[in-house]
Amino acid sequence: QVQLVESGGGSVQAGGSLRLSCAASTRTSMTYSMGWFRQAPGKEREFVSGINYNAGSTAYADSVKGRFTISRDIAKKMMYLQMNSLKPEDTGVYYCVARASQLKSDVYLWPDWGQGTQVTVSS
Repeated sequence: QVQLVESGGGSVQAGGSLRLSCAASTRTSMTYSMGWFRQAPGKEREFVSGINYNAGSTAYADSVKGRFTISRDIAKKMMYLQMNSLKPEDTGVYYCVARASQLKSDVYLWPDWGQGTQVTVSS
């Protein structure tokens, strides 16, 4: 199991930017895919973005394409989510996730979760 710790959340006005970071407790090798989910108040957790185990492919929810960029540094055991042009609908708790297999968008397929970091975007 991989322990994950998110950081970088905060409050920002619409149009602003934030960079989320996720630190892994172990070296998430080339066999681990990682990603981000978010949960808005009263809503279910939804897939935001993911990066496949070989770091060769990425995926984004349609709602964040062109605004968010995911990246990882395996040597530093870190993953990042650069969020630009933020909108109020991006508000929620953002979770870092990991799985020892290929990237998937189904929330139930990710066994390892961080505690989450709050992102609040005001209009």
